[in-house]
Amino acid sequence: MKFDYPNIFRLLPFFLLLVSPLASAASAQQMFKNENAIVFETMDGQKTDAFEGFIEVPENRNQPHSRMIPVQYVRFPATGSVKDSPATRSPIIYLSGGPGGSGIQTARYPGFRYPLFMALRQHGDVIALDQRGTGASKVVDKCQSGQHIPLTEAVTDQQLTALYQSAALACVKQWTEQGVDVNGYTTVESAHDIDDLRRHLKADKVVLWGISYGSHLALASLKEIPNSIDKLVIASAEGLNQTVKLPRRTDAYFQRLQMAINTQTAAAIAYPDVKALMKRVHRQLEVKPVRLAIPVKDGEPVDLLFQRYHMQILASSMIADPHRGVPTLLSLYWDLDNGILKTLPQVLRRGYFNDSEISFDLMPLAMDVASGITDERLDLVNQQAESSLLGLVLNFPMPHLNKEIVDLDLGDDFRTEAVSDVPTLLLTGTLDGRTYIDAQIEATAGLSKLTHVLVENAGHNLFMRSPEVTEVIHQFLNGDDITKERIIIELPAFLPAG
Repeated sequence: MKFDYPNIFRLLPFFLLLVSPLASAASAQQMFKNENAIVFETMDGQKTDAFEGFIEVPENRNQPHSRMIPVQYVRFPATGSVKDSPATRSPIIYLSGGPGGSGIQTARYPGFRYPLFMALRQHGDVIALDQRGTGASKVVDKCQSGQHIPLTEAVTDQQLTALYQSAALACVKQWTEQGVDVNGYTTVESAHDIDDLRRHLKADKVVLWGISYGSHLALASLKEIPNSIDKLVIASAEGLNQTVKLPRRTDAYFQRLQMAINTQTAAAIAYPDVKALMKRVHRQLEVKPVRLAIPVKDGEPVDLLFQRYHMQILASSMIADPHRGVPTLLSLYWDLDNGILKTLPQVLRRGYFNDSEISFDLMPLAMDVASGITDERLDLVNQQAESSLLGLVLNFPMPHLNKEIVDLDLGDDFRTEAVSDVPTLLLTGTLDGRTYIDAQIEATAGLSKLTHVLVENAGHNLFMRSPEVTEVIHQFLNGDDITKERIIIELPAFLPAG
C-alpha cells in the first residue's frame, strides 16, 4: 500500500480515444509500427493530436519461451523550434510513480501534469508510458486473496503482517495458475521495456522523465541500458535501495513540517508540537480504539474499529504534499486528541478501509518485493521503527513482504547505487513526506553530472507547483546553465480560516 496521489484516487479505466478530423492532422506526421492517430482528451476536455501505440515484450526475458505482453503508450509529437529538428531529438519518456501509476492517466488528470507534457514537446516527442502491468498495459486482473482483515476487532501489527503475507502468497498462486509469470514484473524488466520502446521509436537515445518510483526505474535504467539514455529529469527521487524508507527520516520530516507550521501564528498556536500530538493520539488509539460507522455512498455504513495502525496508514497517505493532505491530517490529529469525531468520518468516507478483503494488483506488489531491501538496511529500519512515529507503515506492505515471493528479489547488486555521467536534473521538495532530502542526495550520489534544484516548501508532487519548475526543466533540456539552486513557493495555510 504505497501512496502516490494518482494511486490514492485510484486509476480510472483507460481513456476513450476518439478518431476525428483533428486526428488526421497528426496522422500526416511520422507514425511508427502499431500506432494510430488519435485526439487525446483530458478529463477536463482539453484536446490535442497524438498517437496511441504499443510494443510487445517478453513477460520474463529470463525465460526462453515467455509469453509476450503489450506495453501501451501515447505519443505527443514534437513541436516548437530548437537547434535540432524534431526528427533528431531524443524522445522524452514519462515514467509514472507508485509503482503502479499510469503515465497515460497522469496526462489526463484535470489540473495535474498535462500542461507540462505539452510544454516539453518543444524538446522532442513526449511519451506517456503505461509501464508493464499498469493502466492500458495491464493484462492481469486484480487478485482478491480471500484473506480478510477484521474491521471491528483489534488487530496487532504481527497479525496484520501475517494476513498480508498469506494474502500475497494466495495471489501469487492464483496468478501462476492463470499462466502469469510473476517473476517478470520487476524494475529490471521495465528498464529493458524502455530500451525496446527506444528501438521501436527508431531513436538513438531517450530522455527519461520520472517521479518517485519513476525515478527508481530511471536510475535502474542507467545501470541496465546506460548507452540508451540521453538525459534524466527526475523528481522526488527513490534510490535503488530505498523502496523501504528509514523511519527516522520520516520523524525528521515532521520536524521540518513543524518549522514550517511555526511561520504561521495561528497554526503555531494550534499545533505547537506536532510530534507530541501524534504520539498522544497513537497512544490513545492503542488503549481505546474508536468505534464508528463509515458513511458509504449508495450503501449501508461500514462499521470500523479505528485503531492506531489505521491512523498511521492515513498519516502515511497524507504527508506526501503539504498543499494537499497535511492541513486535513493536522486537523484530524487535533480533533482526536480533543475527543472530537468530526474530521475522521469525512476522511474515511473516501474509502480507505471499507473493504476487509486484502487485494493486490500484480505490478505494484511485485515491483516493490523485487526491488526489496538489503539485510543491513532492513536491520536499521526495524531498529528505527520501534520508536518512530509511523513505524513500518509508511511503505506498507514492505518490508513485511520482503522475499516472501520465491525467486523474485533482484538481489543486492541491483540495489547498489547507479554510477553515471549522464546529465541529470534532480528536483527535490523540502517538505516531501515520502522521499526525503537526505535520501534523494544519497540516491543520486553516483551521478557525476547532476544538477540539483530544491523546491522550497514543495512536497512530493512538485512539478506543477511553480512555473519556475517548468522553466528549469526547459533550461536543462536545452543544455543551458542552471544558476538557480532553489525555487521558493508559498506554504499552504496549515490552519484554514474558519
